[in-house]
Amino acid sequence: MRVDAGLRDGVNALAQQAAQKILAVYADAFDVTRKDDASPLTEADLASHRCIVDGLTALTPDIPVLSEESPDAHKAQRGDWERLWLVDPLDGTREFVKRNGEFCICIALIEGDTAVFGLVQQPVSGLLWHGAPGQGAWRRENGVDVPLHYRRGEGPLRVAASRSHRDARTQALIDRIGDVDTVPCGSALKFCKIAEGAIDLYPRFGPTSEWDTAAGQAIVEGVGGAVVDPQGRPLRYNRRDTLLNGDFMAMGDPALPWRDWLE
Repeated sequence: MRVDAGLRDGVNALAQQAAQKILAVYADAFDVTRKDDASPLTEADLASHRCIVDGLTALTPDIPVLSEESPDAHKAQRGDWERLWLVDPLDGTREFVKRNGEFCICIALIEGDTAVFGLVQQPVSGLLWHGAPGQGAWRRENGVDVPLHYRRGEGPLRVAASRSHRDARTQALIDRIGDVDTVPCGSALKFCKIAEGAIDLYPRFGPTSEWDTAAGQAIVEGVGGAVVDPQGRPLRYNRRDTLLNGDFMAMGDPALPWRDWLE
């Protein structure tokens, strides 16, 4: 299914509505609870979840929606779905709690096992990125779409260093690359920075969930970049018993010698 302009604009508008609900919580004091995996949860996550799930269901009633905050019973049904919306209603809740602005909304359309459209919206800045493999990627500013292009991997590489998930393996890889500028960045915004040429490489060792990466992958692939596992295979979705991804490397320039930097 190709996402036409009408559906794309509908999803964009929906993300902006969810962003306003997040900002309403962000502007005031809020409580933080913990889920079973010890990750934080706020009313902003839940308000955005309800807004997006209801909105996507109205836009495309024939396509089921799987959100990070969906009940487990709903998640168990996903194996029967050939198409679905995959949603992280607030990616980077830790950054939200820290109030550093580096959190976002992620919405991806999955067909088979592939992210065929992705949208990432940053509530604090109002910026929105969207794209699709083979079709391009754009940053929307004040209602205008600016085409994105990755940067060729020349000179000091700009490597994303997660604010909340920096680890020894990532540091070891950075050391092996050598000439590097590290760029602190939280949440799926790292994928967007790759697509617009501000970051060259995002290595991730350790688990992420499928809703953390699908939208960003579609945007990166939209500019000709890649999001691959250590064997060079693109990340795939809704085909395994688990919703967790393994290690991956996201890059704008697919010609980067990333295999040389792995242990």
